[in-house]
Amino acid sequence: MEAIKVIKIGGNSIDDSAALQEFLINFSQIKGPKILVHGGGKLATKLAKQLNVTTEMVVGRRITNAENLDIITMVYAGKINKNIVVALQKNKCNAIGFTGADGNTITSVKRPIKEIDYGFVGDVTQVNIELLEMLLENNITPVFCAITHDKKGQLLNTNADTIAAELAIAFAQKHQTELYYCFDKNGVLLDINDENSVVENINSNTYKELLDAQLIFDGMLPKLNNCFHALNNQVFKIHVGTSEMLFNPNVKYTTIQP
Repeated sequence: MEAIKVIKIGGNSIDDSAALQEFLINFSQIKGPKILVHGGGKLATKLAKQLNVTTEMVVGRRITNAENLDIITMVYAGKINKNIVVALQKNKCNAIGFTGADGNTITSVKRPIKEIDYGFVGDVTQVNIELLEMLLENNITPVFCAITHDKKGQLLNTNADTIAAELAIAFAQKHQTELYYCFDKNGVLLDINDENSVVENINSNTYKELLDAQLIFDGMLPKLNNCFHALNNQVFKIHVGTSEMLFNPNVKYTTIQP
């Protein structure tokens, strides 16, 4: 099998309908086996507000009680996931939507309570790729939302960046695998207000230097931790930037290196 691309989209690519449709047109034209992973937190928060359900965030992380889990399931696995799949079908990219429960592809455990009780949030324990390999070999693109399961009948809200990293790691044990994190910035920025201040290459040494200099912004830390976790587990290429990096060789983005 050719190199497998695991591509995670979030931010404006999900929240803006026109931007999402443009991305999916371009995504459909990517050759070779590919997997799409998406979030959708802003839309879940919007629906929760409409339903008068409180959304609680702690250090950028969502507290997922039972009511919020119902809303997340409706938004992630329902509205967003199926709209992506139908748009890909329209663009002649055969796709199928997944939570981690579908095909028992991604299992997790409920995050233990320490300083914070995150509620129904899952930490990934296993990724099963046999079914996904079969789909990719038949030119079918899996589309994952940010939900896993615990094999005991419980769905769990799970960070989409983590799902993308764990999928890439699982495939990397048998295949050459590339991981792309697409969001609203051009990559890791030295100045959050300057889109041209992209750090184009980061390795473990430069990452430590950036951390020591307090030049990595809080919202980027979990993403970069996932990047280095994937890099340390045989993922071949890891890039961070806007979705343009997938289609335009002239845009700036960040490459994570050993």
